[in-house]
Amino acid sequence: MIRRALAAACAVATVVSLAGCGASEEGKIRIGIKFDQPGLGFKKSGTYVGFDVDVAKYIARYLGYSEDQIVFKESPSKQREAMLQNGDVDMILATYSITAERKNTVDFAGPYFVAGQDLLVRKGDDSIQGPEDLDGKRLCTATGTTSAKNVKEKFAGGVQLMEQPGFAECATALFSGIVDAVTTDDIILAGLASASRGRLEVVGKPFTEEYYGVGIKKGNSELAAKINDAINQMIEDGSWQRAIEDNTAGTGYQPNAKVNPPHATEGEGHDVIATEE
Repeated sequence: MIRRALAAACAVATVVSLAGCGASEEGKIRIGIKFDQPGLGFKKSGTYVGFDVDVAKYIARYLGYSEDQIVFKESPSKQREAMLQNGDVDMILATYSITAERKNTVDFAGPYFVAGQDLLVRKGDDSIQGPEDLDGKRLCTATGTTSAKNVKEKFAGGVQLMEQPGFAECATALFSGIVDAVTTDDIILAGLASASRGRLEVVGKPFTEEYYGVGIKKGNSELAAKINDAINQMIEDGSWQRAIEDNTAGTGYQPNAKVNPPHATEGEGHDVIATEE
């Protein structure tokens, strides 16, 4: 408790230097999120909602920033490392899996969530209970991801793969019967299910582990420690669980209890096992 109180007390003095040099961003913290992932990072009528957004707001508050001092910036997957390296953002929370390759160019705090690859199907479709059931069926994923390839190589060689520009388009293909399932991380699928008004559901049998971290610029171990304190406090005070429930309401989604909630130590010399995907 003493360590936490001291960290919170000094956070403003040490983290205020994160603010950008532009006049509109002076004294503010810039956080990269996704704008197009329901349930995680979603821009809606000029506001931002989702689990990643809730975690980002909690961390910012812990660091001494009010909500109106947060500048959210869209962080597409392919641009995340460059945005951190160029100083466009101070941190990124955008379903950003901690991997050995990424750690060559950026650092992480966290993890704040451990996702697992899963399947999204039409509500009531009991023919698909896991990736092994996809032989002869049609599976959708977003262009540039490796999720569907992972299923074909490891579980169902006879699956027919389809790519769409994004997961929202995959969900539309699932609604209309063009495909039989969609695959990516389970919490992303839960967000899509929540937005589907009961028409889609997550199978609920994850078959990988993806450690979501807070991306920060290389070499900022002091910031990593403060972010970890914030994440661990969010878990301890119940805010983490409430954020999960609020952003997956109506889906029946439950995080993998074997690895969730995690304990944040990344960046402090106690790193999590990095995935390679």
